[in-house]
Amino acid sequence: MPFLAICQWLEGSPIGLTIRQSALLFSALVAIHTLGIILTAGTIWLVDLRLLGFGLRREPVSGVLQQILPWTWAGFVLMFITGALLFCAEAVMVYGSIAFRIKLALILLAGLNALIFHKTVYSGASTWELSSVTPPRARLAGLLSLTFWIGVVGAGRAIAYEIYR
Repeated sequence: MPFLAICQWLEGSPIGLTIRQSALLFSALVAIHTLGIILTAGTIWLVDLRLLGFGLRREPVSGVLQQILPWTWAGFVLMFITGALLFCAEAVMVYGSIAFRIKLALILLAGLNALIFHKTVYSGASTWELSSVTPPRARLAGLLSLTFWIGVVGAGRAIAYEIYR
């Protein structure tokens, strides 16, 4: 089944129709989606800035991550669920959106960057996390993450301008 056909089916589904036909529900989902991205990106940016040496320098990276990751995951779950519901309501319009495709690609790259960071650089954090200088690979991971999530937010905003013009 081609992806466009899946999008058409989603829009015509009871969930897609209900969301699209209710201004209140659609607006509430957009607001919750926005809160999810703020929580996700905001907490990730705190970690990224720590890795880049711009904040929380006296805090070990493991301590920062331990406190922040539950909030990051909560935001991501909110963002994912509401994003999926919003997609159901406008799947055909979003299907043709280049900004939407860029947003998804950047989320994938951000996730891959985080996975690589946690499996490689962060596994040896006990040897460097209290030092005044973060290793170059950790700084690179922070810089890439910061860049990807800024791109996710920008592409997300661009979706509305692209599909409603």
